Amino acid sequence: MSGHPFYRLAPFVQEFIYKRRWDTLREAQVEACRVLFDTSNHLLIASGTASGKTEAAFFPALTELHERPSKSVGILYIGPLKALINDQFERLNDLMREGHIPVWHWHGDVAQAEKTKLMNNPAGVLQITPESLEGLLMNNPNAIPALFHDLRYIVIDEVHAFMGADRGIQVLSQLTRIERMANCSPRRVGLSATLGDYETASGWLGAGTPHSVEIVAPQGGRKLRLSVDHFSFPDARDEEQAEHLANARKAYYDYIYDHTRLKKALVFTNSRSDAELTTLELRRVAARRQERDVFHVHHGSISAMLREETEATLRTGAGPAVAAATVTLELGIDLGELERVVQLGAPYSCSSFVQRLGRSGRRGDAASEMLFVVPEEEDEEAPLPARMPWTLLRAIAVIELYVRDKWVEPISLRQKPIGVLYHQTMSVLKGMGEASPIELARAVLTLPPFQHIEPEEYKAFLHYLLQTDHLQRTEEGGIMIGLTGEKIVNNFRFLAVFKDDEEHSVYNGTEEIGSITTVPPPGYCFSLAGKLWKVVEVDTKHKAVYVKAAEGKVDTLWLGAGGDVHTTVMRRMREVLADSNIYPYLAPRAVNRLERARRLARESGLLKQTVVPAGGDSCFILPWTGTKSFRTLERVLKLRLADRLGLRSIVPMEPYYMTVSGHADAATLSDQIQWELQHIDDPVSLLGPEEAPYLGKYDEFVKPELVRKAFAVDGLEW
Repeated sequence: MSGHPFYRLAPFVQEFIYKRRWDTLREAQVEACRVLFDTSNHLLIASGTASGKTEAAFFPALTELHERPSKSVGILYIGPLKALINDQFERLNDLMREGHIPVWHWHGDVAQAEKTKLMNNPAGVLQITPESLEGLLMNNPNAIPALFHDLRYIVIDEVHAFMGADRGIQVLSQLTRIERMANCSPRRVGLSATLGDYETASGWLGAGTPHSVEIVAPQGGRKLRLSVDHFSFPDARDEEQAEHLANARKAYYDYIYDHTRLKKALVFTNSRSDAELTTLELRRVAARRQERDVFHVHHGSISAMLREETEATLRTGAGPAVAAATVTLELGIDLGELERVVQLGAPYSCSSFVQRLGRSGRRGDAASEMLFVVPEEEDEEAPLPARMPWTLLRAIAVIELYVRDKWVEPISLRQKPIGVLYHQTMSVLKGMGEASPIELARAVLTLPPFQHIEPEEYKAFLHYLLQTDHLQRTEEGGIMIGLTGEKIVNNFRFLAVFKDDEEHSVYNGTEEIGSITTVPPPGYCFSLAGKLWKVVEVDTKHKAVYVKAAEGKVDTLWLGAGGDVHTTVMRRMREVLADSNIYPYLAPRAVNRLERARRLARESGLLKQTVVPAGGDSCFILPWTGTKSFRTLERVLKLRLADRLGLRSIVPMEPYYMTVSGHADAATLSDQIQWELQHIDDPVSLLGPEEAPYLGKYDEFVKPELVRKAFAVDGLEW
């Protein structure tokens, strides 16, 4: 009995488990104890939401801190969102209070006094975002040894949200920099609910270290309750059609309202604009029916206070509560016993679907319940591919791929992340103050994400930054940050490697509501936090917009873009369209719309060939490939074939189809596309002579030739 992991845990951890009346440790927790107690390996925990991943990582790690207290911060927790850190802070506080282990959280909303307390007496657990960690490494390099010299564990939550993105490159660089600066060798623990490619994930987690990564991936079954409904919105060409459209939209919002108003529910949208509009419309339905308003909105442009109020209402509120949300509630924040998740439209990826599905059914044997509500415009006079219900097909494809095949998107790691190379070069140099070119190259190029950057490329990279005054030579021949570089590095936005639009804060009196990216003039009405506001005053100097409550038309003030779709999702969409199977989770309206689309595809020959005649001198191209391949094909057409074949127009409807007009018939166009794709020797040839497309936030500061090369390697696929 004494060999069971429970009996190896610290007494305060055992007490924590007793108080919650847990009958047993979960499989992930048992296996995590084995790895962390009995080996020196890193650990990747890949298990579903609400499977106890956080506890699996912290129970054995805290036990070690209890038995052998650290002389600095002992556990560093890196999370992708401030809201997730706040949530984990609350969850861990009770546990560690019992063990007398301090826990700190550090991000932009934390008071400086709390940060100072940690700096004066580093110990326990530090929870932080990559951006705040960057600020520590760059601006307080002398404090790093005291903070982390006895660091035992680094826990990276939601690793799938980092890998393959610039933030993941940043995090990997930070881990190595901490180890070097503090002379420590912490073990790494990665947590995720949506990994399908364990080999790539474990390689990422252990990059730059000598230790192996052990994977814990329990194969627990989960009860699912899925439903997909569809709403067609007619094109409003005349007064009669406009009335039909108004009725269709009313039926759509009534449906969402009726399926959420008595529950604790999340309504996921794919943009902040849709979250705002949905909340506003649901509140209007409640007002029209003279029923209680239980509707909230949650996204990155809502003030921290309002976001936290929404989270608390969902987690502990007494009655029904409904929040329309974006990715901010997709990640692992514990919102308690949600009864339903509604997805408006379809996620762009299986990974997103799994995360959103996991928001419900988190307690006991409760099923995970997700209702897709798919609105799409339908115009019988539109071109053939535009009459396909692409969003409905995507919804079915992601469900089938995950539920039937257990597939999620593999991680694609960038080979030449030159924008983050700029960021880390400037950050490292800011911490060093001054360095010789050789010292700087050694410090940066030995960071794991930059292993594919050649020394000659880095030499050209530094030379260009010297020419543009981002760097400057010292009298002794060293390098320091130049005047142009200082303006970049000393701006608080430099801490982040993801693109962020400059926003203005919005105030109703003294209460901050949130922020917007487009500044409207006085008198303009817009939606924010699910309510309608009229602009009273714009303070450009302090980037503030003052508003008052209003009624009237709706507008939203963010620039939005869709997500990338993987080739496997697109191919499954084609299979769904070609199939005759009726999926049991489809509601009658969805079945009807799918059947009409299948009939049209059969009658038109849409699935028989990639290039389909469109009448006149036009063709449709349906490549059934993912977003990156679609963009590559568009380049082949514009740069390799347009002049040769006399193509006068290429109109992409990414990533579904293109309309091409010109002198080439369908057969010729198809043959030429195939030949070109098979004979791409130098992908740089798919860029215009002066073209240097940016893949990241800091690419604009890098030598154009390197930007072109990086885009050819990481931005194209054929």
